[in-house]
Amino acid sequence: MPPKLTTWPAHPFYAATASAKGKAKRSGVAEAPAKPKLGKLPEWNLADLYQGPDAPELKADLATSERAADAMQERYAGKLAALTDGGKGGAALAQAVREFEALNDLMGRVVSYASLLYAADTSDPKRQKFFGDIQEKITAISSKLLFFPLELNRLDDEVLEKAMAKSELRHYRPWLEDLRKEKPYQLDDKLEQLFHEKAVTSRGAWDRLFTETMTALRFDVDGERLSLEPTLNRLLDQDGDKRRRAAEALAKVFKENVRLFTLITNTLAKDKEISDRWRGFADVGDSRNLANRVENEVVDALVAAVREAYPRISHRYYAMKAKWLGKKKLAHWDRNAPLPEEPTQVIGWGNARETVLTAYGDFSPRMADIAGKFFAEGWIDAPVREGKSPGAFSHPTVPSAHPYILLNYQGKPRDVMTLAHELGHGVHQVLANAQGPLMAPTPLTLAETASVFGEMLTFRALLEQAPTKRERRALLASKVEDMINTVVRQIAFYSFERKVHTERREGELTAERLGEIWLEVQRESLGPAIEIKPGYETFWCYIPHFIHAPFYVYAYAFGDCLVNSLYAVYEKADKGFAERYLDMLAAGGTKHHKELLKPFGLDASEPHFWSIGLKVIEGLIDELEAMDEKAPAKR
Repeated sequence: MPPKLTTWPAHPFYAATASAKGKAKRSGVAEAPAKPKLGKLPEWNLADLYQGPDAPELKADLATSERAADAMQERYAGKLAALTDGGKGGAALAQAVREFEALNDLMGRVVSYASLLYAADTSDPKRQKFFGDIQEKITAISSKLLFFPLELNRLDDEVLEKAMAKSELRHYRPWLEDLRKEKPYQLDDKLEQLFHEKAVTSRGAWDRLFTETMTALRFDVDGERLSLEPTLNRLLDQDGDKRRRAAEALAKVFKENVRLFTLITNTLAKDKEISDRWRGFADVGDSRNLANRVENEVVDALVAAVREAYPRISHRYYAMKAKWLGKKKLAHWDRNAPLPEEPTQVIGWGNARETVLTAYGDFSPRMADIAGKFFAEGWIDAPVREGKSPGAFSHPTVPSAHPYILLNYQGKPRDVMTLAHELGHGVHQVLANAQGPLMAPTPLTLAETASVFGEMLTFRALLEQAPTKRERRALLASKVEDMINTVVRQIAFYSFERKVHTERREGELTAERLGEIWLEVQRESLGPAIEIKPGYETFWCYIPHFIHAPFYVYAYAFGDCLVNSLYAVYEKADKGFAERYLDMLAAGGTKHHKELLKPFGLDASEPHFWSIGLKVIEGLIDELEAMDEKAPAKR
């Protein structure tokens, strides 16, 4: 089980962006130049990992990793079963697992540094080469360790159970039980090694091509040549003509490059089909559900509940919004347009920091203390910068270090919510680090719970501070739109992926067919109040999750609906809720979602569970309708 090369959970609103071309400044602590209204924006300090790509410590860790992998292979390959015999009671096997865990942490530190350095400027040839070289080296080293999880899974259940009962191996029970869920789908050692080593030149190479292509794209908007991030930001402008011109610029460039994105999509869908077929996964989503440790029927129930709620949520809301904006229908570029009464001031970095930390602190001082370290210790990279990776993410790195957060902060209210979202991930990752490298990682469904909960805390704090009814309505509307982007839009994305991967099993899809599927799911989810204009059929091109993590997207809806239910419990709970919540985060990947939610009286496997979370969204729309005294005049 080698370290993952990238782990970048992104805010769902920004889960569709790429960045620009140029050079990032450095890996140390810095204050990046920014627009005066934003204040000084921090750049992260990667020196906590390594001082630079040529650091002697990095080279030494690579050499140590290779020697340790060779030693483990020589000492344990073909011999794990023997470690449970001879009266050893599993102690020797526990020692082997500890060595494997320590080596994962060491390799994870190296590859995390390379990933973050690359994310700071994906267009820099030196960083591209460094990232690619590290990927190849870590893949080669970790291939020597593939025998370890495979051989563990060949141990007899009864023998392993006895070993866990009598030794320190019991500490690793959650990891071993999770590992054995993969057992029906694992191949023989040679095939696993081939799949692993070929990943660099197959899926990994196509992922990188997508990222670097998106980074290099330029969009001509109002006389400026913009990268994707600021172009998408124009869709949030108060001026409807600016939104239209940005959308048309996006459509033009996507159409010019659609052949390449079609090839990438077809190739990766076929790559997944081959892997699924060899491993024995029947459905296109089975491998993701297994990785998320969530049952197929739970995901199916979530998807069905959200799709059934489209008319009561997105269709109803967009019809209201069209009326507010004085229109019969909204063009697709008006979907996230600000309301006329929405405050237009830029939110400076200092204010954003204070807003989020205060909201966190009101819930739990400990939570705010952990989040505060991200600001104080240089764990955040905030400015929009030439060549920088898209959107936002929190990279957990490894338990011996700490997470890092990347933002593209531009002072919008949604940027503040994105900061709250990623800090939720960061706090979760810090707390889970106590479980160690093998058990700290959390399934995506539960990882999104902490981030969405952080958003909810911040939203509620902002709502209480709203000075007027009009500003309160603007905040409520903004939150509803975020929820629609997190729940409705992501389930529409999931539906798109299912259709694409299912049809790809019968042959390649043309760009025209991909556009048809995209429009089908978008029309279903957005409803009749959104008018889809020509050009929108290519907008599937820029969604990075389709490329980097197939079927990731439903985790956002899972997390949002779960948090809605969790927050309802919090509002009625006693003073012990915050402690129980932080204990849930600190469990990392050691517990199933059913066990984690039990202390809160929640169960995601219950048939009507998802309707509880969806009713929270409906309730906010009800509140907006009640506040709707008079539609604003046409602009």
